[in-house]
Amino acid sequence: MICLKSDKDSIEKCVNCLKNGEVVLIPTDTVYGFSGIVDESNSTDKKIRTIKGREETKPFIQLIGNPEDIKKFTNDEIPSEILKLWPGPLTIIVNNKISRTTTAFRCPDEKWLIEVLKKTGRPIYSTSANRSGTPILEKIEDIKKEFSEEVSLIVDDGDRVGGVASTIISVTDGNVKVIREGAVKISL
Repeated sequence: MICLKSDKDSIEKCVNCLKNGEVVLIPTDTVYGFSGIVDESNSTDKKIRTIKGREETKPFIQLIGNPEDIKKFTNDEIPSEILKLWPGPLTIIVNNKISRTTTAFRCPDEKWLIEVLKKTGRPIYSTSANRSGTPILEKIEDIKKEFSEEVSLIVDDGDRVGGVASTIISVTDGNVKVIREGAVKISL
């Protein structure tokens, strides 16, 4: 199924797919990405990995709808000057007190997506719209052609040409460490 982001029911369609454990392709504030609800069974994680051809050792970013939500998942101290960069294209890796692993969280700066996250009530996985090892797809027609048979929903918001992926930092050892330089410049 394909819908326009501007459709009145696009949020509900996306939320329903996510809550049913389906994989969707949606626009973010950076690039288009595969998304699925984060749950205990990791079923959408596995579905996304199959579509992308991604190895199981590389975890996906988890999107949250409110910067304060990260405190539900970690006891790590996140410097206020870092946390104030949310919502935005910044991913923060923390020790997850629930899963007892490290997890990369991001609070996107995109009102439509924030509404999806709030209505879903859980974090959702996010990873760029491409097969592993190939460039990120920027044009919506290329995305539809490549993935329309493999996902339950594609939300069309036009092309995302020149989108820059999020900056990834880690705070797991008590220090801020840049893992990937992206849309946000961090000066340490």
